[in-house]
Amino acid sequence: MPVTGDQQLLKQLNRMALVRQVSTQPGLSRAALSDELRLTKSTVSQLVRELMDEGWLTERALLVTGEVGRRATPLHLDPSRLALIGAEVGVDEARVVATNLLGEVLDARVIDYDDAHDPASCIRLAAQAMVRQARRLARPSAAGGTRQVLGAGIGLHGAVDENTGVLRHAPHLGWRNVDVRTQVEAHFAGTVLQGLPLYMQNEANVAALAEFEFSRETAGDPLIYLSISYGVGAGIIVSDRLLTGMRGFGGEVGHAILQADGPPCTCGRRGCADALIGLAALLGDERPSYAALERLYKRVADRVPSTCATVDAAGRQLGILLNNLWAGFDPMAIVIGGPALRLGDALTGPARRVLAGYAEAAMLTPPEIRISHFGADAVAVGAAALARYRLTRPLDLQTLERSAERAA
Repeated sequence: MPVTGDQQLLKQLNRMALVRQVSTQPGLSRAALSDELRLTKSTVSQLVRELMDEGWLTERALLVTGEVGRRATPLHLDPSRLALIGAEVGVDEARVVATNLLGEVLDARVIDYDDAHDPASCIRLAAQAMVRQARRLARPSAAGGTRQVLGAGIGLHGAVDENTGVLRHAPHLGWRNVDVRTQVEAHFAGTVLQGLPLYMQNEANVAALAEFEFSRETAGDPLIYLSISYGVGAGIIVSDRLLTGMRGFGGEVGHAILQADGPPCTCGRRGCADALIGLAALLGDERPSYAALERLYKRVADRVPSTCATVDAAGRQLGILLNNLWAGFDPMAIVIGGPALRLGDALTGPARRVLAGYAEAAMLTPPEIRISHFGADAVAVGAAALARYRLTRPLDLQTLERSAERAA
């Protein structure tokens, strides 16, 4: 005989299955949802009413089907009542955004660090900005009404244990074994965010989720998001699942070897993608910083020969990495994002040509290579997407909670 907990979980599974189906196929009617999900029409009607009352779903104009009887009413995610908060704890700064359920950015802020080498200070500034964001959402807007925050996410530049919220290693920040979750929850205590669901993941993973959750018409599955910042990382989604690996190191393609006996990498190996493509490597002897990146971008824009040659070589190595990701995962699309996109065609042009050459040699069609929809806010928006991704998959949440309990 099923216990009450089982019944509650089953109901939540059905509720969120409805939300995900409407997200994937906006405009479905109740009858269509019943057919798609193999639920009774009465169950769907009851759950839809609840989800509309809570702000998840909304109805639009009636559909004219040509059939006799009651016209079908299309359902969509409601963009006007609920909100998600996402933050990127970056290398040079933090970014915080609020989005609606569709991933549309409602508000965005950039926060400068006092000291990028002090994890506690950086996390405090990001957490405080998230609280301020939630307070702004709680005020009536020009359109009228307030927004309820469903949950929050954080994108971190390094390997993250999502079960415990510990950042294992952020090489370009110099942080190791930082308990981000505990610190953020301490700053949320006594605020509007206290007790709300909080999730955190690697920055490339959450940026992949931004493309997957909020750009469904062009997302594709399998999907790879390739992040090129000071280092290189990837977020990989296969069969609706984010691949994080056993210890959270999944997608660390920055340490895939592209060149035997190549330049040394910070990880101790030689010839890693980080050492050949990452912006830290392209800066040469300059210490990574926002100002140093701006100088790099300007040298490329001014067509300084030595700098252009360096970026061209990095682009060709990027083409090799794209080929390896294609061969390893056979994705529908590879999305490229991160600050390196400021280098433009100087970086991506050689990469596309190298990939096209490999595809021609193999007589195959390569995957779509495109640029992130979300620009500089990709990680922060992705952190909001992480919250929606987890909240609409109750079994994933249950697994995370049990893993965290075992770790504790």
